[in-house]
Amino acid sequence: MSNEPRVDAPVPTAHVRRRDAARTRRRRTGRTGRNPVAVVVLLLFAVFFGLPVLWLLLAATKTEYQLVNAKPLSFGSWHTLQANWDALTRYQDGTVFLWLRNSAVYSFAALAITLTVSIPVGYALARTDFPGRRTLLVSTLVVMLMPSTTLVVPLFLEVNAVHLIGTIWSIILPFSFYPFGVYLAYIYFDTAVPGSLLEAARLDGCTEFGAFRRVVLPLAMPVVALVGFFSFVTNWTTYFLPYVLLPQSTQFPIQVGLTSMSIARPELALATLLATTPVVTVFLFSQRFLVTGMLAGSVKD
Repeated sequence: MSNEPRVDAPVPTAHVRRRDAARTRRRRTGRTGRNPVAVVVLLLFAVFFGLPVLWLLLAATKTEYQLVNAKPLSFGSWHTLQANWDALTRYQDGTVFLWLRNSAVYSFAALAITLTVSIPVGYALARTDFPGRRTLLVSTLVVMLMPSTTLVVPLFLEVNAVHLIGTIWSIILPFSFYPFGVYLAYIYFDTAVPGSLLEAARLDGCTEFGAFRRVVLPLAMPVVALVGFFSFVTNWTTYFLPYVLLPQSTQFPIQVGLTSMSIARPELALATLLATTPVVTVFLFSQRFLVTGMLAGSVKD
């Protein structure tokens, strides 16, 4: 045996480990670590979707003359933005805020009903067996694939038959009908919730409803957020159905109200930005749950 003292290999520092990991990724993906085609495609998408939003933001800072004659992406002035805001708030005694309130009432009330119905129904379709289950699932898929405009006339006839035309329920109840939410919940409960977990809950004495409420529902917050977000965005942006069912302008949601406004184009651009703010706000606060919900069920245990 050698009498030379043993020298232990130095433990790599965090910086060295990160450097080695980066080198490994570069060897796998290429010298630059980036796919040029993917970068070009992402830049094209950014320009395609970003330029209209930027133009809309800048349009609210201009006068009517500047909007037509100035450069499209030039900034107007803060003074003009304030003047446009004052003109918008004075329009018909601030009716734009009434429309925003109507949209909030319709969207959130329908959202509450949608979540109350869609999540349990999706669970029942995924984890229980009952007569007509397959027929109900196929019907949900068929209705989900139908364009929403094809359902406007049947919904109008049904709402008229029960004398709800012109009431808030003529909007809330159709908005609550959301088969896509049932399908999302079905996919989640069928793939992302282990069957062994439910069996353990049943062995502990839980009823089917108890297992759903105490075990499954706390794990289903990602899909609840996903269904809630898509339902809210759909309800907030729907135009044709409220336009058909609501006869009075004081009942309009913001999307219908925008088309009836007789104001200058910069003020209309500002009103459009105001109408999209709630959707952007909800997205920013729920994006972490949205990512988790969209990835849930991608791998089946």
